[in-house]
This record gives sequence, structure tokens and C-alpha cells, in this order.
Amino acid sequence: MLRKLLCAAALIAVAVTGVHAEGVDELNPDVAKRLYNKDMLDPMQPVGPSKWRDFKPKKGPPWKIGYASSYAGNTWRAAAMDELQNVIVPEWQKLGLLSEVVVTQSNLNDSTQIQQIRQLVDQGADAIILCCSNPTALNASVKYAADKGVPVFSMTGYLTSEYAVNSSVNYQVGGYEIGKAMAEQLGGKGNVLVVEGIPGTSGSDSQNRGVLAGLATAPDIKVVGSVAGMWTDQVAQGEVQKWLATNPGKLDGIVVQSAAEMGVLRAVQQAGRGEIPVAIGGELGALCYWRKNPNYINASYQLWPPADDIQLMWHIMMRTLQGQGPKVQSILVDPVKLTHEDLTKVMDENCNLDSAEWLKVGAKRWGYDPSYLDDFFLRPADPRAFKP
Repeated sequence: MLRKLLCAAALIAVAVTGVHAEGVDELNPDVAKRLYNKDMLDPMQPVGPSKWRDFKPKKGPPWKIGYASSYAGNTWRAAAMDELQNVIVPEWQKLGLLSEVVVTQSNLNDSTQIQQIRQLVDQGADAIILCCSNPTALNASVKYAADKGVPVFSMTGYLTSEYAVNSSVNYQVGGYEIGKAMAEQLGGKGNVLVVEGIPGTSGSDSQNRGVLAGLATAPDIKVVGSVAGMWTDQVAQGEVQKWLATNPGKLDGIVVQSAAEMGVLRAVQQAGRGEIPVAIGGELGALCYWRKNPNYINASYQLWPPADDIQLMWHIMMRTLQGQGPKVQSILVDPVKLTHEDLTKVMDENCNLDSAEWLKVGAKRWGYDPSYLDDFFLRPADPRAFKP
């Protein structure tokens, strides 16, 4: 019965009914139809009118920003931090719009992150960025910040608080595309292992829901197992190795949430299980493997390029601080599909198979280019040109 329901959801998504969730009527109709369609939108994704539509900050720039990170132990977080510290901070300090960024780490402990958010507010942060957190656990601290005039911005996943501003790809759509691509890769028949991210986080759960729907488009695809890779190569490698050791039967493909595909590739190779197709995201080492083996997979989907994700959130935050007025609670972008031909244009055969770096998609393809982002604000303007 579950498979039938997932198939029905997937077929409805392909048909694109055009039924929109409440609160997106001010957006470009094509964007609303593509990314805010109820049939392929996480049912918990907040898409109502933003509470910060008429917001004006307590003071002008330069602003102090808090980054309450929940985790630092994978290549994605390292790449996002590198972009923040070495690209974003110098640029926006030079523009005179940023005084400093204060970074905290909670190591996946909700209670610690709640305390850190409150401390950042009390220490004078003008806005706070979060990443990839539990969708409900932080809501009280988001309200605490809002009551003091401090907006909270959740990137790469959503918070359900009506006071949060969220940005990400539509993970359910992205997961659906990945699952469907794997089903097509296998000719519509075979056994598939699913490697989730961090269960309980919105980005992981939304994407996994989409993956299952995409796989279900082929009735002869069977999901034979599921493990949590925790978006970390070392963890995913260990979990997949254990699964392979205890499940010697036929395995035809593995769908994995980045950043863990490098670990999964290594686990398959070390187990001697042959050329099992593994879904590849944005890790350059895994993309390099595909670059050197053109027939390995048919396509790659970029769902959360870290440098682009933090740039997108930064631009949304700066626009909000400048009083541009976000229209909706969640600003969503499209997953980006890469073919092998696309890959050859950005990576040559002398690439590094062990690279832990990430592909950067760029502003125009990831939504922080003004031509896309302007539509999500009531009073759009170039945030870099702001003069108080």
C-alpha cells in the first residue's frame, strides 16, 4: 500500500497540478508551480507570509551576525565555513555592512544550540543564521530572538517557527529526481540500498521522502535496506560496510545523501561488490570518479552546494536587515542536474579522487542572483549597494 501511495504522489508530481500552498500567491507563477506545489512539498515546510515583511532593524550597519552551527564534522560544513570566513566576511566588511560574525558549534545537541542562540541574542547579534537543525526543537529560542527584534535564518532545511526565515532547495523534489534517476539507471528493476542523512532533520527527512517516491516510479525497484550516513563520509562508510557484510545478496544500486558518497564508494570498493551505481552529489572526489568513468551513472543532482547555500542565506539575511521584506517564510530553489558533459566543462581527467572539496554551482544557477531572488522580496534592491 505504501508503495502505491508513493507511486501516486510521484505521478501527480510529474503531472504538476499547479495547486499552490497558501502564502505564495505573490511569487512568479512558474516558480510557485514548480517548487511550491502541494503534491511535492514537504507537508511541514512553512510557506505562509513572512513575519518579517515590514521589519526594520534596531540599528543600521555594520551588523553583528551570529552563526549557530549545529555540527562541524563533515566536508559540507567545512566548505560552508570556508566560504563564510574567506569570501563572505571580507567582502561584506569591506562594503561596511558587517562588523563581525560570531560562530558557535553545538555538535548536534539541541539543548546546547538553544542556549547558544539565546547567548548570541543577548550578546547583541542583529541576526542569526542556523544550519540543518531539528525543525521544531529550536522554535522557542527563535521566538526569544524575534521578541528582541532579531530575525533567525535557517539554511539548508527549515524550522517550523512562524518567525524563522528558511532557504533551501525543495528537498522533496530533489530527492524525487535522485530516486527516479536511480530507477532509470537500473532499467526499472533491482535492489537498492538507501543511505539517509541525519534522520530527524528537515533536510534529511524531506529528501528521503522524495527519494522513496522517485524509486517507487518503477514497481520492480525494491528498497532492501536503509542506514543513516549522518552526512559524513566516515560514518557512511562504516554503516554501509556493516550492511554489506550482513547482506550478501544481490545489490544493484545505492542512493545516498551527500556529503557521504565518498564513504559509500569506498565501502563498495573495499567490499569487492563490483561497480554498483552510487548516487553522486557535490563532493569533488566522487565527481572525479564519475569524470574518469563516464558510464558509471547518468546524472548527478546538486541539492546543497555548501558555498552557494550559505551565500543564498546571506543574501536573504542582508536583504531582510535592509528592510526589503521577504514575502514568504521559505525561499526555495531548484535542484541542479549535471550530465557528464556538464562535468567535463568544470573538471578535467587529472582531478583528485581524494578531494574533500565541493562543487560550486554559482549565483545564477543557485538562486542568489538578483534576477531570481528579487521576486521573493516586496522591496527588492541590490543588497551590496545599500546605504543607510
